[in-house]
Amino acid sequence: MRRLTTAVGAGTLLLALAACGQQPDDVGFGGQPPAPPGPVEPKPEAERTPVAQGAVDFSALPKSYPKKVWTQNDGKAVVAIGQEGGCSKVHAELAEQTAEHVKIVLVEETPEPPGICTMDLRYPPVALRLSEPLDGREVVLEQRDVKVPR
Repeated sequence: MRRLTTAVGAGTLLLALAACGQQPDDVGFGGQPPAPPGPVEPKPEAERTPVAQGAVDFSALPKSYPKKVWTQNDGKAVVAIGQEGGCSKVHAELAEQTAEHVKIVLVEETPEPPGICTMDLRYPPVALRLSEPLDGREVVLEQRDVKVPR
């Protein structure tokens, strides 16, 4: 009986190892690898390409909101300066992407019920990956506040 158990265990281990050794080739010959999942990290100043002021619509943002936008990764990522404070955190959401414009919503999430928070403002860069480079498209920025459960 022990030999049977050992043989079955060894066979199972051999099949598992054989399955792990076969990895599909998703890229193909000469193709580009897919973009890595996860957030885009802002690059140093030297690797940024500023977006011209006339190519960005800031009209939906509050007047005191920071107004700075740039691209990186050959125009395939757009980075904007967000605003957060105290217990709130800001992130960017891609609302719309057309041949004429890219609409980005800067979402400030505030915990509900509020706890004890500092009274400071922070201006972190928030980045989004685009399906195609920005090129000549206009960037439209909007801002939204949301309450999130604590």
